Amino acid sequence: MNEIKYIPIGIIHTPFREPKGTPIQPAAARGVCGTVEIYPEYIEGLKDLEGFSHIILIYHFHLSKGVSLKVKPFMDNELRGVFATRAPSRPNPIGISVVRLIQIKGNVLHVKDVDIVDGTPLLDIKPYVPEFDVKECKRIGWLSERIHNLSKSKDDGRFVK
Repeated sequence: MNEIKYIPIGIIHTPFREPKGTPIQPAAARGVCGTVEIYPEYIEGLKDLEGFSHIILIYHFHLSKGVSLKVKPFMDNELRGVFATRAPSRPNPIGISVVRLIQIKGNVLHVKDVDIVDGTPLLDIKPYVPEFDVKECKRIGWLSERIHNLSKSKDDGRFVK
């Protein structure tokens, strides 16, 4: 298999200095402010982004400890297949978060509803477009019995190096 390499395009800044205690999804981080610093060589790519109210941040789980194909995800005590979770201990430790874009000042994006640890490397940004990204969902697997716990669920450090 060929190796794939990604180069960060920026860094995410948030009030969360460590994974433990960080909200586990943007829906549990309502109102939490952060900034996304884009490296100078990528600033040109921000053109027209200010026209979107929400963006998708794609980032590297740089603090994740190794790879596990079965994990005990947040909000559960049962082992689950990693691909049926959003746990960071995955073969390719890539995270995604949909955040509100408040404003862009130079190379800094001001965002809200951020559930990401400070210092996380940013791999990409995509505009969030409901017509592209929202699908009718008929089932959410094992989470259907636990989703009501989301607002009080925080990272407990189980996936950190």
